[in-house]
Amino acid sequence: MQSYEKLLQNNKEWASEKLKINPHFFDHLAETQKPEFLWIGCSDSRVPANEVTGTTSGEIFVHRNIANLVVHTDINLISVLEYAVAHLKVKHVIVCGHYGCGGVKAAMSNGDFHQVLNMWLRVIKDVYYKHKEELSGIADETARANRLVELNVKEQVEKLAKTSIIQKAWQERQAPILHGWVYGLEDGLLHSLQTITPATTPVDPIYVYENLQ
Repeated sequence: MQSYEKLLQNNKEWASEKLKINPHFFDHLAETQKPEFLWIGCSDSRVPANEVTGTTSGEIFVHRNIANLVVHTDINLISVLEYAVAHLKVKHVIVCGHYGCGGVKAAMSNGDFHQVLNMWLRVIKDVYYKHKEELSGIADETARANRLVELNVKEQVEKLAKTSIIQKAWQERQAPILHGWVYGLEDGLLHSLQTITPATTPVDPIYVYENLQ
């Protein structure tokens, strides 16, 4: 059996198990989706949102990219954010990074990863530069990379608060709450780093939109 054929076989077994537990599982799932969470995570195959949170199909709306970045010119990310916040009315948006992130490690180096990846990793390099004094004081390379993972997550959460999508939702329904989490590959645990609500937003006035329609 080829590797891809194994995936198809696993799918059949998974679907069969779901129906044994609840014969109407897929009927209910097909009707609508009302997730409470939007997960913005890393594309790393070791950090699947549903598995690490113990949730099932329909509970989390997911967007993933290299190093869980929130780039305001990324139409893919922004369209997911708008759909989740404005249409699905999610209550929470979670940016989840992970220790041992390859994207973060690459951004800390001076390697040339060719134009597209260089452009993407530049976002993380800017986070490093912003916190250069703190990071330069961490002698251990692994500890320094892990700290940059944390700082990167916080930076992306704050970028969410700067979008008109989030600000409009805060204006209309005082939600969603923004969260910054980090997942530990070595222990399988999620660690909460940051929570931002409409009342605690750190956004500078220059980023605040007025008369949102």
